This record gives sequence, structure tokens and C-alpha cells, in this order.
Amino acid sequence: MSRSIPLRSVQMIAVLAVTQLIGWGTTFDMLGVMGRVIAPDLGLPNEVVFGGLSIMMVVSALAGPTTGRLLARHGAARVLAAASITFTIGLLLLSAAHGIVLYGLAWIAIGAGGAFGLSAPAYTAVVERAGPDSKRVIAILMLFTGLSSAIFWPILSQLNATAGWRMTFLICAALQFFVCLPLHVFALPKPIAFAADGSTAQETPVPLSPAGQRKAFLLIAAATTISTFVTFGVSPSLLEILRQSGASPALALQLGSARGVIGISARFLDMLLGRRGNPILSAAMGVSLMVSSFLMMLLIPPSTPLLVTFILLYGFGSGVMTVARALLPLALFSPREFGLQSARLSLPQNLANAVAPVVFTAVLDRAGAGTAIATCAALAVISLGFVLMLAAQVKAATRVYEPA
Repeated sequence: MSRSIPLRSVQMIAVLAVTQLIGWGTTFDMLGVMGRVIAPDLGLPNEVVFGGLSIMMVVSALAGPTTGRLLARHGAARVLAAASITFTIGLLLLSAAHGIVLYGLAWIAIGAGGAFGLSAPAYTAVVERAGPDSKRVIAILMLFTGLSSAIFWPILSQLNATAGWRMTFLICAALQFFVCLPLHVFALPKPIAFAADGSTAQETPVPLSPAGQRKAFLLIAAATTISTFVTFGVSPSLLEILRQSGASPALALQLGSARGVIGISARFLDMLLGRRGNPILSAAMGVSLMVSSFLMMLLIPPSTPLLVTFILLYGFGSGVMTVARALLPLALFSPREFGLQSARLSLPQNLANAVAPVVFTAVLDRAGAGTAIATCAALAVISLGFVLMLAAQVKAATRVYEPA
């Protein structure tokens, strides 16, 4: 039977689950409901309005290294508090926007808030407070954050119908300032007190030399950036890929909806494994399932059972890889370095997130589903290769330092 979760970890999960749900729901997920609502009032085409997400991803990527340094210097709680304030400013600008200039400035502010407050800083807060139980706590937290769109889309839709889109953004800003900011400042448990010499914080899971750490970082960056490029590219095009592969519009919608549920359910695996989980093995399994799903679509004639199997494999594989991306730095670097390395990794990952939907949409529209799936398969194989190289490096380093 699994060990119970300490009370301070329950408190931390509750605080971060609420603030991350609000963080994702009022920013990245928000345009899914509000984008086509605000476009006519702003006098902007839909593609320009949805370009706000690209601005957010690019700004978050560019701010990633700075975020890492801030996390190392000031700790996660202060950085998360800064995110709440920055999100508030961005949402207030959105509520006041009447054209492209203020709209673009709003998404620049939201992008900075994303760097300071979404994913990596929250996981850093966990590592600072949960110590050896961080893997399990992060996996539990990701179960909640994966539900942000399911929770906030109905809320935003109802708010817009009741009060209009400008008031909806004001309410979102109020949630950031009056809910998230106080929770980050006052409700997070204190970080674990490390030994005076910092030995606990500096202890690395794998005994790598400085050159070995640089190589491991580059391998993680390559593997995770390519995999996130695939998943973020496929996500907005999934229904069209399914339709071009023989699914009816109704079946494509059912399978697309099921993928999200399957992806979230995959996160239970890391939660149940806890400390026993190995993010490198999880990454290898997740990418292997993705490779298998794409190869099946290329090699087997289209049919409903094939499409169902594809969604099961791809959904579970991408869900496992989502957790592995968050935990890989914890498997290679010390707790004190986790925030810095995670934020550095966010630079290439967020740039990939920004361009992937455009690239995959262009490939799908111009060359068809077959070429798009073949591209996904090739990229997933490359990502798997980098994961296997990382596993080999870790195994070799562990063997060298094993006692005779």
C-alpha cells in the first residue's frame, strides 16, 4: 500500500492546484472559448486573435533563462507571486483592448506571467518543499492542472454570456490578484531547511561530471523539445487528421475528446509509482508508444479499430511524456538546480510550442494526413533516440561510480 501524503504536501498541492488551474484557465486555455467572441469587437481576424497564444509562448520562452535565475536566487514563492501580478496586468490590458496594439501588449505581459508562474516555477515550489517525495507530488499536481480547460471553458462561457467579455477578463484579473497572489504569498508551506553546507540541496541523483551534465542537459532539451513539438503540433490538427484517415466527423470528435481523458489517466502511473518511478524510463515508454501509434497509422489500412487503437496509444504515450518532461531534470540534477534547469529547458520547448501548430497545419493542408503522420513518426523516432542516448549515459555514469 502506498505511503500517505504528509499534511504539508496536501496543503501545497491544494494551493498550487488552485493557482495553476486559474493560471492556465485564464490565459492559455482562455482563447478556446473567448477568441472568436472578442475578434469582431476588436476588429481583428480570428488568426490574429489566436496569434496571442504564439506571442505568449515566444515571450515565455525568451523569459525562461531569467526565470531560472530568479528561482535560484529568490525561491519559487516570490516568482509565483510576481506571476500573479503580471497576469493581472495582462488581463486588465485585455479587458481594455480596442485594437491590435493593446491586445499585443496584453499577451506580452501574459507571456511573461507564463514564464514566472506556469509549470516549471510551480514544480520548483514542489521540489523546494517536498524533497524526496517531489516526483509523486508533481504527478498528483499535474492530474489537476490537466483539467484546466474542462473546468474553465464552461465558466468563461457562462461569464461571457452573463456579463460580456470585458467583464469576464476583469473577473479573471481579480482571480489572479485576490486569489492566486495571496495563496502564493501566504499559503504555501515553508521550503525544506537544507543542511548548513547545502549538501542535501546539492546532491545529484546521478554522479555526472560538469561535461556530462552539459551533455545530459542537451539530450533532455532535444528529446523534450521534439516531443512537445509533435504533441503541440498534433493537438489542434488531430480532428482533421482523424477525418482524413477515415473517421466520420462524429467519431473524430469522440476520439479527440477521449484522447484528453486518456492523457490525464496516464498521469496516474507516475503518481502511483512515486519515488520508485524513473522519468527516463517513463520518457522512453511514452515516446515509444507515440512512435507505435504513428507507424500503425502509416502501415495498416484505415478502420475504426485502428483509429481507436491509435488514440489509445498516442493518448497514453503523450500523457506519460508530459509528466516525464516535468520530471526529467529532477532525475539528473540536484534539487537546488531543478528550477534553473527546468526554466532553461522551457526556452526551446516554448518556442517549439509556438511554431508547431502553424507548421503542422501547413503540412496537413498542403500534403495531407499521410505526410503529417509520417513527419510525426520521424520526429518521435528522433526523440526516442535522444532518450535512449540519455539512458545510456546515465547507466555508464552509474556503473563508473558503483563501489567495487
